[in-house]
Amino acid sequence: MAVAAVAALALTACGGGSEKSDSDAKSAGGAGANSAAFPVTVKHKYGSTTIDEQPKKVVTLGLSDQDAVLALGVKPVGAVDWFKEKPYGKWPWAKEKWGSTKPQIVGERDEYNMEKIAALQPDLIIAQYSGMKKEQYDTLSKIAKVVAQPKGHADYAAPWQTMTRQIGKSLGKTKETEKLISDVDARFKEVRSKHPEFAKKTLTVADSFEAGKYSAFTRTDPKAIFFNELGFKLKPEIDKLAKPGWNVAELSAEKLNVLDTDRLVWVTSSTEANDRIKGEPLYKKLKVHQDKRDLFVPYQDPDIGAAFSFNTVLSIPYAIDEIEPLLADIK
Repeated sequence: MAVAAVAALALTACGGGSEKSDSDAKSAGGAGANSAAFPVTVKHKYGSTTIDEQPKKVVTLGLSDQDAVLALGVKPVGAVDWFKEKPYGKWPWAKEKWGSTKPQIVGERDEYNMEKIAALQPDLIIAQYSGMKKEQYDTLSKIAKVVAQPKGHADYAAPWQTMTRQIGKSLGKTKETEKLISDVDARFKEVRSKHPEFAKKTLTVADSFEAGKYSAFTRTDPKAIFFNELGFKLKPEIDKLAKPGWNVAELSAEKLNVLDTDRLVWVTSSTEANDRIKGEPLYKKLKVHQDKRDLFVPYQDPDIGAAFSFNTVLSIPYAIDEIEPLLADIK
């Protein structure tokens, strides 16, 4: 019944939008791509999707998908909420791109409001950094063309380059996409050249949201990928400790010794969390802490942690500007 209701709403919405002009659609979030680029077929986790013409209204359902879409000159009409403190991802690196435009919030993480999505009359739905289920994909496909998460990667584990290319192809902006990727790659290369010492160091990214429970991120997590591309080596043991399909290893205080690497970056939400971690007796025994080679980075204010958690073509340059001097100061 829910599927039927959404499909009916989608049909009603499409019928009601037939009189909109191209300029109206573009102001609502149209792609502005060269129509000669279409049709395009994009392969993804649930098969492939052929997009016959330039999308004019785009909804993003991946947690950070809006960044690549914005970077390509498109303002999504709908997006999901990840960090509630900054709805629809309006962070410093994306603020100028959004301008005064505010998309409809159509879900939180992987819970989507199908009725709201249908009411927006999208002609393209993008879900790259997501955990979209097959049932959700089938329902959404009754509303519009859907490009699900990349094939061949676990959910939330595809490289940012792969997701960006999927988005760019969907929007008919392959050339612009490659320029964005090459520019970001150049920033990473610049840091590696400036700091060759990073390549000799092993780094781990971790967090802790409650006492006695800690998390370390595997090589497929955006945060770990970010530091790896800065030049640091990652610790293989972290991957071995993670559950199959997970990009995080859950640790008890007794296993904190796995975090004793050359550099340890904590991504935390408060000074209280920092004090709690530093006060853990077993943590105090780690050499990385004793030598002051651990770095506590906030998610927000400044938004450093959020930037490398997003790890997108928009957020990466911002993250590099903020984190590079902090890492360089650690001896």
